[in-house]
Order: sequence, then C-alpha cells, then structure tokens
Amino acid sequence: MKTSAAQPSNTGFPHRHLLGIEGLKPAEITLLLDLAESYVEQNRQPDKKRAVLRGRTLINLFFETSTRTRTSFELAAKRMGADVINISVGDSAIKKGETLLDTAMTLNAMHPDVLVVRTPFSGAVNLLSQKVNGAVVNAGDGSHEHPTQALLDALTIRRRLGRLQGLTVAICGDISHSRVARSNVHLLNTMGARVRVVAPPTLLPGPFARLGVECFTDMRKGLEGCDIVMMLRLQSERMQGAYVPSVHEYFRFWGLDYEKLETAKPDALIMHPGPMNRGVEIDSEVADDLGRSLIREQVEMGVAVRMACLDVLTRNLAPANGGAA
Repeated sequence: MKTSAAQPSNTGFPHRHLLGIEGLKPAEITLLLDLAESYVEQNRQPDKKRAVLRGRTLINLFFETSTRTRTSFELAAKRMGADVINISVGDSAIKKGETLLDTAMTLNAMHPDVLVVRTPFSGAVNLLSQKVNGAVVNAGDGSHEHPTQALLDALTIRRRLGRLQGLTVAICGDISHSRVARSNVHLLNTMGARVRVVAPPTLLPGPFARLGVECFTDMRKGLEGCDIVMMLRLQSERMQGAYVPSVHEYFRFWGLDYEKLETAKPDALIMHPGPMNRGVEIDSEVADDLGRSLIREQVEMGVAVRMACLDVLTRNLAPANGGAA
C-alpha cells in the first residue's frame, strides 16, 4: 500500500479544523508547505492515487459557485482514496428555507470525516465547526479568510524563490472585499515577508493598516521594488454601490500592465488567485507571460496544498474503519 512521502506527527499540527491562517504558527505553516511539496511530486506521477484517506468521507458544501477550489478539493480527496460528495447551494435544502446549521447537522448525522465549506457569510464556518464531529476546512467565508489559497500562494512563491522571509509582496486590487488578501497578509507577515496593499481609496479599508502592512493608493509607488505582484479581481458580487468610476478607469489606474510593472523589480513575479478579469485588473499579455506569471503554477499547487491539509487534519480524527489513522 502506498502512503504519503512525508509523515508529520499529530502534535505538529494540533488544530482540529482549518478555519483561517490567523493564529497559525510559522512551524505549523511550514509543516503544511513541506508536506504539500511531497504531494506536488506525487501529482506529477502517472499513478497519482494513494490510500492515505481510504475509508474517509469528504463533503464539499459550497454555498457559492467555485471552479478551482471545489475541483481541487475533490481531486485532492480522491487522489488520497477518500469518498467525495459535492453539494452546491442549488442542490441543498437551504434553497427550501433550511438554515446553514440545520444543513450542517443533517450532514453531521451521516458521519462525514471532513466538511469543506464555502459560504458568503463571514464567520459562518467557525460557527459550523462548533456543531460537527469531523474536521472543517474553510474554503472561503465571505470577506473573512480563504486559508488554503494563502497556503498555495506561499508554496508557489517558495518553490520559485526558495523562501518567503524578506520578500516584498504587493497585493493589489479589491482589498476591501477580499478574503484572499486577508489570509495572505496573515501568512506572509507570520513568515517574515514585507507586505503592501495597493487599491483605490474606496477599496482600501482602514483596518488593514493595523495588520502590519503598508498601504498605497498609487499603483506605481506601491509596486516599487516588489518581488511579487499579486493581483485580485473586483468582487462585484459583494459590492453594494459604486466603488470605482468604471471598469475602464479602474484598469487605467490600478490594472496591471507592463508600464506599471516597470517600477517593480526587473524579475518580479505575477500572481492571481483567479478567476481573472482580463483587461480589468490585469492585462492579458502580462497574465500570459510565461517567464513571470505564476498563475498556472498556483492552480497546480492548489491540489497539493489541499492534499496536505486533508492529510494532517484527518490524522487528528478517530481512525477510519477501526484501523490506524
């Protein structure tokens, strides 16, 4: 029987759930990234399947649409031997008036080992985690956090540059509504990077300054000397009212093109969590620059990181089928 290449101890990651990056220690983040490295190599082999999660059941409970996140969690679990059930809001009883907690309790009665949850409500995943027996993974809750995205971003950077400590990273775009920005700020600060956020004044909330980041409203100044430029999309589904004059004006001042990128380091790398709005927050030529864009690598790292998270969290559960965990 094949198992994962790395075998972290249960005490190396003592958390029952993965609800956010905030509060994780550098050693805990490093453990997840190191384990994910082994899964990157596994995923590049012809035989990608292992039996690490044989006997386990994972439910993807998504109350918001997703392609990358849900698919990568499903791939991650199946490659590790788990049974996977996908539930979207269109198929759930919530559409009939059932509450999130009632849905969670119904699913909990079926004894899943892991619930992967995406919800438009900040803090809802934390509340849900207090009501179920298995492990809960936050796949994005409102504008709060998206921990596995920050982990896959960190793995992508570390594999390309060999480190996180000492790097200067600019996170640009719709900071106000971005759970990706919040999780990345927590992770990068914890791991010793220097973080900047760049956005229009209407999309740059005051509390971010208290998170230990430098705030810029001028794109060119914000990118000066940066190692990494991480672009974010406009979260129009979370906006009530006009935050930018127009898409055209937004791209003119805050969209990433080669002209603005010139102020960053000559070898600065480009990232985007997806989905991309080409010509809005990023120019197509920049996004497709094979020498500098890490966007496709981020997608690949997403599967490996989610495999690592599922591996570690299930080690802290009761053994599956009465066997060894």
